[in-house]
Amino acid sequence: VQLQASGGGSVQAGGSLRLSCAASGLSLADYAIGWARQAPGKERKMISCITRREIISPYYEDSVKGRFTVSRDNAKNTVYLQMTSLKPDDTALYYCTTNSPCYGAGDPWLEVWGQGTQVTVSS
Repeated sequence: VQLQASGGGSVQAGGSLRLSCAASGLSLADYAIGWARQAPGKERKMISCITRREIISPYYEDSVKGRFTVSRDNAKNTVYLQMTSLKPDDTALYYCTTNSPCYGAGDPWLEVWGQGTQVTVSS
């Protein structure tokens, strides 16, 4: 069972990136999926998540609200994080995980973290 985050890179401020979280050994359609990030010298922080059935609106941490969009394509077993208007403060290692605040009652529980993908935003 693995999650693989990809799509990171180096961009200038104002640019965009789309991160992907692909799964092997599990169906992402069965889980709420979260995106967290860890900047150098800081604790890992949840920034967005999407519920299993998308009945409830996704969660966005205030610093990314209006700039990041989480979505899922269950047919491709992938969850995305579209990031726009990137800022240097967005520089971090980004992780996807099944352990998020979007976990709902009745959802199956399985804690899995991807290995992280680096996003670097220069001014």
